[in-house]
Amino acid sequence: MIRSPLLKALPLALLLALAACKPAQEPAPASSAPPAQAPAPVAPAAADENPAERTTAEFPTLKMKAIDGSEYDLAAHRGKWVVVNFWATWCAPCRKEMPELSALHAMRSNIEVVGLAYEDIETPEMQAFLAKHPVTYPIVVVDPFDPPADFAIPRGLPLTHLIDPKGKVAHTFLGPVTAADIEQQIAAAR
Repeated sequence: MIRSPLLKALPLALLLALAACKPAQEPAPASSAPPAQAPAPVAPAAADENPAERTTAEFPTLKMKAIDGSEYDLAAHRGKWVVVNFWATWCAPCRKEMPELSALHAMRSNIEVVGLAYEDIETPEMQAFLAKHPVTYPIVVVDPFDPPADFAIPRGLPLTHLIDPKGKVAHTFLGPVTAADIEQQIAAAR
């Protein structure tokens, strides 16, 4: 008996035809329950809850003991421009700007500089560093785990705030700053 190729393919064609004729799925019955809602978005943490997100106060206060034993009080410098410079001994750009900030502090009677050493360092270590890298302005060691409350936590060093004679933050510099940058901002503010 001779079978034609058509007859050999007939069972396969029949199987495919039957599979294609399967009844369509019926839609799911409507439920009386309301549709599920997306979870409510979580509100961002308040500034007090996340200290890393705090900002510098418009009129910051700062009262801390300097390396030389004197008490540094930002409010005592009202009437002058104050350069508040966050830095660290391990920061090469910070060390590079120190001589220029020192000269600015020494040569301009209307500008004061204070260095806030933002690192975990003991006073004798800082004094040894300053013996090799002397400056004319006061240095205060700031605990990086408990920085001054009125200043934002530095996201990079150096970080410099220029405070106007009334005690208000006039400008903030992230990265190295020069005396010319500071004097330019003072001139622009007048």
